[in-house]
Amino acid sequence: MKKLLMICGLLFSVITFAHAQQDGGRKMRTPEERAQRNAEGLSKKLGLNDDQKTKVTAIFLDQANAVDKAREAGSGDKDARRAEMQKLNDETDAKISALLTEDQKKTYETWRAERKDKMKRGGRGDGQKPGGNQ
Repeated sequence: MKKLLMICGLLFSVITFAHAQQDGGRKMRTPEERAQRNAEGLSKKLGLNDDQKTKVTAIFLDQANAVDKAREAGSGDKDARRAEMQKLNDETDAKISALLTEDQKKTYETWRAERKDKMKRGGRGDGQKPGGNQ
């Protein structure tokens, strides 16, 4: 189960990172924009209340800032960078899970499992193909 959570966390980070990347000439989003977008999406999926949404936005902002910092450090070691991102994802996932009700946790786990499955089938985990076409 722990491995599944780690893999899902990694996928979550990859998706977050992919959304942050330049795509088709668009400017990369700021950490604040990425945090807001992620919180909005999670709020819709889980029906977060205002307090949860505020806290989740702060968690995503911390993660986005840490990802940017790690990216700027620019270690050429892919394995070290992957391990750092995995650690960030695990921490973010644990913080988010701690805020959720039992029903929300079940929905969250199901959603993460579905994204993992989509990633295995070659999608980005958000319902779109890597090229942006659905």
